Amino acid sequence: MDRPASKIVIGAVVIGVGIIAISGMRAAMREPVCGLGFTAKGPRCMPEGRWEPPDARVTIPATTVTIGPSDWEAQGRLAARVVRAGPFAIDAYEVTVGRAFCPTCPLADPKLFRPDDPARAASGVTLEQARAYCKQHGGRLPTEDEWIVAAAGDKPRRYPWGDTGAVCRRAAWGLAKGPCASGADGPDTVGAHPDGATPLGVHDLAGNVAEWVEATPPAVRGGAWDTELATELRTWTRREVPSDARESTIGFRCAYDVGVR
Repeated sequence: MDRPASKIVIGAVVIGVGIIAISGMRAAMREPVCGLGFTAKGPRCMPEGRWEPPDARVTIPATTVTIGPSDWEAQGRLAARVVRAGPFAIDAYEVTVGRAFCPTCPLADPKLFRPDDPARAASGVTLEQARAYCKQHGGRLPTEDEWIVAAAGDKPRRYPWGDTGAVCRRAAWGLAKGPCASGADGPDTVGAHPDGATPLGVHDLAGNVAEWVEATPPAVRGGAWDTELATELRTWTRREVPSDARESTIGFRCAYDVGVR
């Protein structure tokens, strides 16, 4: 039986709208969405003017949280446990190239210092180098439990910003092979995705660079700029790596005992 022409037209319109919507969603996922004051240039979010993240610290209150069982994707990958940490302070931003590698900086390295791109997250740092930097700045690396509490809060949150919304505007991820961009060769600009900050104001805990924490065996947390799956941005994910690893996906931030400046 022939279908009425009107039904054929309506069906074609519905299919067309669906294709357009899907294409639009894919395009949106592949376009890096930068915060105010930053412009997308290829896979990067570059500052529109001079940008140096504030040397700011965020105080994390004493927190007790149970991680693991509330997230079905953690099943089989994470044993449920109670985490207690705080109070302590933590850098609001990841350590940058300009602060780590300049000629007079603690980790002076002409191969890694980019005077034209100082606000990029520092990477290629070993565990001992990260420890030494933080010590020279009156701090230390966060313990694994401190990092979890800073990222997940007391709920816990699936992502640093909340339970949903793992999209490109919230974190520097999927920049090498998608879904947010392609062709990236390293981290993004620190603080360029403010929509992904925690409620207390800690930036880039998901994506950009995975961060060294004090753990046994050595481990990093937080996903990175080349992470392809949003699941790997979850606050419970971790990756064990050798302490002497120098990877473009690994950076750090420092923690501090409360009252120490």
